[in-house]
Amino acid sequence: MKKTILKLALILLAVTLFISCKKDKSEKVYTDAEILAESKKVNDFFQKSFDDELDLSPEFQTRLGIKKDYGKLKDISPQAAERDLEIDKRELAWLTDSVNVDALSKDALLNYKLFKQRKENSIANYKYRLHNYPVNQMSGVHTVKPTFMINMHRIDSISDAEAYISRLNEFNRFFTQVVENLKAREAIGIVPPKFIYDKVVEGSENILIGQPFDKSDKQSTLLKDFMMKVNKLEIDDETKSNLETQANEALITSVKPAYERLISFMKGQKERANTDDGAWKLPDGEAFYNVALKLITTTELTADEIHEIGLSEVARIHGEMEVIKNQVGFEGSLQEFFQFMKTDKQFYYTSDQNGKDAYLAKAVHIIDSMKTRLDEIFITKPKAHIVVKAVEPFREKSAEIAFYNRPSADGSRPGIYYANLYDMEAMPIYQMEALAYHEGIPGHHMQLAIQQELGEVPMFRKFGDYTAYTEGWGLYSEFIPKEMGFYTDPYSDFGRLAMELWRACRLVVDTGIHAKKWTREEGIKYYMDNAPDTESKAIKMVERHIVSPGQATAYKIGMMKILELRKKAKDSLGEKFDIREFHEVVISHGAIPLNVLEDFVDEYINSKK
Repeated sequence: MKKTILKLALILLAVTLFISCKKDKSEKVYTDAEILAESKKVNDFFQKSFDDELDLSPEFQTRLGIKKDYGKLKDISPQAAERDLEIDKRELAWLTDSVNVDALSKDALLNYKLFKQRKENSIANYKYRLHNYPVNQMSGVHTVKPTFMINMHRIDSISDAEAYISRLNEFNRFFTQVVENLKAREAIGIVPPKFIYDKVVEGSENILIGQPFDKSDKQSTLLKDFMMKVNKLEIDDETKSNLETQANEALITSVKPAYERLISFMKGQKERANTDDGAWKLPDGEAFYNVALKLITTTELTADEIHEIGLSEVARIHGEMEVIKNQVGFEGSLQEFFQFMKTDKQFYYTSDQNGKDAYLAKAVHIIDSMKTRLDEIFITKPKAHIVVKAVEPFREKSAEIAFYNRPSADGSRPGIYYANLYDMEAMPIYQMEALAYHEGIPGHHMQLAIQQELGEVPMFRKFGDYTAYTEGWGLYSEFIPKEMGFYTDPYSDFGRLAMELWRACRLVVDTGIHAKKWTREEGIKYYMDNAPDTESKAIKMVERHIVSPGQATAYKIGMMKILELRKKAKDSLGEKFDIREFHEVVISHGAIPLNVLEDFVDEYINSKK
């Protein structure tokens, strides 16, 4: 009996020791040196990955102020897409096989998770790589490339000018690849809706207006830009003349045939296109749209849920607009008030150059006024400057009403708030504040410039993007000034609500078109019935929905999440809540998924408690 008890005791001890050893092994505590070494290893890998990706993208190099492949344009061939897929697979395999996740620091672990998710998404969605319209009325390559040359390609030397000419000579090769890629899309049933074609053809033909393409007195858009930059160089007239001759030759022998090839293809494909607008018409379109919503919003919200959120928000904002309507003493329905705001001349600058100059000057004043108040709500401020510019004439007819270009990483180029002054009736004075806050300060310039200026953050995160976060911050930035005492004019506050209403309508119309088979005309009607904006603006917005499925849902979903997290922090912390600290939490990590943002806010709440 004693022997039996002894045996049982020994067995129990052995089992206990075995479990203890397993537990100790699974819960190994790593030294600071081990954590530092593993974290450095993975962060070095991220840097190498970024550098390798940069080597394959001459335009991205230019955006960063790097002049390594200054005379080249990117390879967009199918072979390049396959190469990129293999790189993604190889890098994901390395992450899985070569990294001890348990030995990473907190920051390195976040980098690891975000990078891994990025690669997994890229590989999983390779099958949807052709589910887009690279030539479209809003941001097609036919306008993106000239815009890139004008805004990004600096000429500080003769070699820079020669690189500009080299890039002009690359247009023919690049546009040949564009057309081949369009043919590949058509082969699997991906053809843009009919409304796109005339706009693209017109935008392409605009590039071929002026010298050296015709005998007019004016230089073409690209030649004018090239010579304006060259004439600022301290070089002799003969050298300038030689450079102009070379640029003219590149424009005639490369740029002209490139655009003519695209124009010819688009005119031909138009005859084969139809008026179906939604993503549902694409191969496996429903699944593609669901994936797009998930990636863009970084949530699990379905199309139906987003649609209902939109309807609810539209109703709420209409209620707040009724209050302002009554405040200004307008007698009539909300729809009649909308019509008054759309048509009364007091709310618009004139369409001549004086009116446009006045708009730009007012936009600068709004941004400068906000700059003086930033210390009240922010700890970190961006080092990069911001300028306000009108959208260039060659693309203003089809471009968005406003947008932002981030500054260069080396500080040589400021951030740019672009205002589209083509149709001054689409740019009401009462929306100017909200628009400048969104695109400029405290909106995109604040967030994106700070993101680029972050210290110990891998480059892929400094230049990464999560649309719901970025655009959610932009829309939230329209609201912050209200709490600071801006929007003193009730009409301007109405403009703020009109901008938010516009984003709420986007939830309804985007899901309506792509999940519920609404037509383009039904989408336009919804905007006209529910928002105080012009028909031209409604048309542009609906056409934007059509060519960018899901993108426009990011704004409201992101803003609502930031407000939800702010309320959570306020309710939890009470008097300990500090708006400056909350904003530091939100923008000090760069663009991140909304669920990761929530984790950071929760940590902030716990640290204050």
